[in-house]
Amino acid sequence: MVMSKKNYEALRQQRLEENKKRMEQLHLPLLSLALKNASSPKSSPMKKTKPRISRTELVPVRRSERFLNKSAPQYKEVTFYDRVHVPRRITQRTRDFSNRVYASDEEREYAFKKAEEKESNLGCDYPTFVRSMLPSHVSGGFWLGLYSDFCRKKLPRNDCVVSLVDEEGEEWPVVYLSRKTGLSGGWKKFAVDHNLVDGDALVFQLIKPTVFKVFILRIDSTAKSENEN
Repeated sequence: MVMSKKNYEALRQQRLEENKKRMEQLHLPLLSLALKNASSPKSSPMKKTKPRISRTELVPVRRSERFLNKSAPQYKEVTFYDRVHVPRRITQRTRDFSNRVYASDEEREYAFKKAEEKESNLGCDYPTFVRSMLPSHVSGGFWLGLYSDFCRKKLPRNDCVVSLVDEEGEEWPVVYLSRKTGLSGGWKKFAVDHNLVDGDALVFQLIKPTVFKVFILRIDSTAKSENEN
């Protein structure tokens, strides 16, 4: 049976009244009003952070367990010397070492004694020393080692170019290596140009800080035969 419109409105109004009474019993209108009048909660203030401060501290260096009981390495300054260059002199002379004959003890001693006599005649105005030639000085390596005591007292402490002046007054530039106390680059040219051989004795006279006057006393091939007779 279809409900009339009038009855529907009456039933609806009745339910509204019932719901209103229930809300009043539960005090819902008062709660709604209290929530409406309540102020909004304040937001919590932002926490202030302290700025980071950078600092430097000395901390022990991490080392391998193998080196924990060992002392730390010590470093020292090392001096490097620039390489000394000598201008090359062009020569057409070549040497054949296939038939090289080495000096005997008698021949070497003969030339060395003549060099000592020459050294004594030069006087004491300039420092001198005598050097007997070996195969490594006049062939192959062409390296002439000097006396370390003489080099330490008389020659420069750094690598430099020294001049070798022969008895004719001609000059040959040669590299002097202070740490090795010897003549290197340029010495081969001097030895080849003067046809130096094993057993020859040279007198070096230091006439200037980096200039040597060189006197060559050669071996005597007849010395051995005379001593044998």
